[in-house]
Amino acid sequence: MPDPLPHTHLTIDRSLCGEPLELSPGRARVALVTRGEMAADERGLVHGGFVFGLADYAAMLAVDHPNVVLGAAEVRFLAPCVVGERLVAEARLDGEEGSKKRVSVEVRRDATVLLRGLFTCFVLLTHVLDASR
Repeated sequence: MPDPLPHTHLTIDRSLCGEPLELSPGRARVALVTRGEMAADERGLVHGGFVFGLADYAAMLAVDHPNVVLGAAEVRFLAPCVVGERLVAEARLDGEEGSKKRVSVEVRRDATVLLRGLFTCFVLLTHVLDASR
């Protein structure tokens, strides 16, 4: 387990979203080994939503606040992946304006970039479910 421990997404299923490798202020590295349940077809093509989920989780960990939520994301899928591959997401906090945080994320399989994205996150005063009621 990386040190320090994360402060967000504490009960997430890491087999679906990735395992934190490194955490530091404004940065996160997260690895995911793709599984059969992620396949979109008989050839083992992994559904892009799982790759996006890895990137999103890395962005949340880069912000690392208990009340962080995703507000928007602009991503480009650049290459496919298949079941059994190990992916690594690297996220970096690029800017802050009050509660708004901009995080860039890149997901790779070895040297191949699968996804690049810019995630707009917000740190809320209370849990999103409390804020929306």
